[in-house]
Amino acid sequence: MGKQDGLKRHVSATDIDDSSATILHVDMDAFFASAELLDRPELIGKPVIVGHNSTRSVVTAATYEARKYGVNSAMPMALALRRCPQAVVLEPHFERYQYFSTQVFEICDELTPKVERLGIDEAFLDVAGARAIYGSPIKVAALLRARVLAETGLVCSVGAAASKYVAKVASGLSKPDGLLVIPADKTIEFLHPLPISALWGVGGKTEEALQQRGFSTIAHIAHADRASLTRAVGEASAVKLHNLAWGNDLRQVVERPAEKSIGHETTFEYDVLDADEICRELLRLSGKVAIRLRTAGMVARTVVLKLRFDDFSTVTRSRKLPEPTDLGRTLYDTVRGVYEEFAAEGRPVRLVGVRGEQLVDPGGTLVSLWDTTDGWRDAEEAMEAACARFGRGAVGPARLLGAERSERPRLGQRD
Repeated sequence: MGKQDGLKRHVSATDIDDSSATILHVDMDAFFASAELLDRPELIGKPVIVGHNSTRSVVTAATYEARKYGVNSAMPMALALRRCPQAVVLEPHFERYQYFSTQVFEICDELTPKVERLGIDEAFLDVAGARAIYGSPIKVAALLRARVLAETGLVCSVGAAASKYVAKVASGLSKPDGLLVIPADKTIEFLHPLPISALWGVGGKTEEALQQRGFSTIAHIAHADRASLTRAVGEASAVKLHNLAWGNDLRQVVERPAEKSIGHETTFEYDVLDADEICRELLRLSGKVAIRLRTAGMVARTVVLKLRFDDFSTVTRSRKLPEPTDLGRTLYDTVRGVYEEFAAEGRPVRLVGVRGEQLVDPGGTLVSLWDTTDGWRDAEEAMEAACARFGRGAVGPARLLGAERSERPRLGQRD
């Protein structure tokens, strides 16, 4: 449904009948940008872009003030700054986002056992069973929003409805800092005036194909001739879109499995041939992956190297680690060995990435009797503590002095 910029915000009255709206969709508002502003309160209300100020960087996040100028996540930074030259650009801190995400999900888990996480900053909650403890769905949603604000300083928006699809649409329309409840008997009235981009599965190309055949609102899809809709999007999509247009979504809230991977990647300012420079970047990325593994309380069994060359061809190679680990040095030693297989080719590298996969609880893994990592663990944890106290870059491996790159996160199956 396009990028939310708060210009068409809708919220519910407090006396609305919410008895049928037992599915909540909670979505953090401009999550990464809002987390950065906790340390920069003087920038609240101003256009702020999170990302690296580089010609090859992309926008990680943007405040609503920046979005009003057409700035959106994943947009090239150069384009974003042309659209909003007065924006302040802040460096991203992905460990901070993971920390706040954990706090928010812990609040959700305390309100109901039925929580379905969607990446790092949104989730579905089934609160039908929470009525006896916390009250009606609107009271649960209000409590959730209040606790998130009080315990993290961040703001979230919530949609409440009888189905996951409608709840998600409602949360998007309530942004920022809103609560929108759609009773079951108001579902059609709510959905049908909305543009077709509000339908799950309608991206840019599908939207264009539908508009060429005269479909512009959800009502048009709901009342469409099935043959015409099938010609536009195919049989399977036609059936799905028709069901959604009538609010038919029978999917239940189910707990998602734990994050399957944690990674970081860097786009260089220029194509790099120097193997030492690439290895320095692999060391830095391995350290950042390790910090997020420790924050998540997980260890990785496998490490993955990603390389994108100057011709935009991309390769990924994985290697099983000697022991499941959350140590940056171990990740680096292994991923460097993988990289050395490519270094001899002498191809210029545009992007490198490091990812930990096959994540498991460290309590369920066997520890080697000949563990030689204690020294590295002490060093990494000391550096992590210093950075938490004095800021990013306060301390780190000597080999990384002066090294900062344009980077974006890889958050499991999302983003």
